[in-house]
Amino acid sequence: QVQLVDSGGGLVQTGGSLTLSCAASGRIDDNWCMGWFRQAPGKERKFVAAISWSGNSTYYTDSVKGRFTGSRDNAKNTVYLQMNSLKPEDTAVYYCAVIRGPWGSQIESDFGSWGQGTQVTVSS
Repeated sequence: QVQLVDSGGGLVQTGGSLTLSCAASGRIDDNWCMGWFRQAPGKERKFVAAISWSGNSTYYTDSVKGRFTGSRDNAKNTVYLQMNSLKPEDTAVYYCAVIRGPWGSQIESDFGSWGQGTQVTVSS
């Protein structure tokens, strides 16, 4: 079983930047692809981004395209989410997870082994 630990959240002003990290340990599958979701207060968890094993392929929800960038360091078993030009509507708990379903999916049930989440708060 793989374990994921999210980190890097914090409080930032509108227009600021944060980089989230997701460190994997335990039984890590070959060619594991990763995704990021977020959950705002009182709302359901929603897809944000995904990155392939090589890091060469990514896809994002429309609201973060051009602002968020996924990357990874497989030597460290760590995936990153660089978030720029942050907006108050980006405020949420962010979770990383392993893609268990088809590449391109944005459905929560196609992801598993969730991290514990890290809080991102963007002040206006």
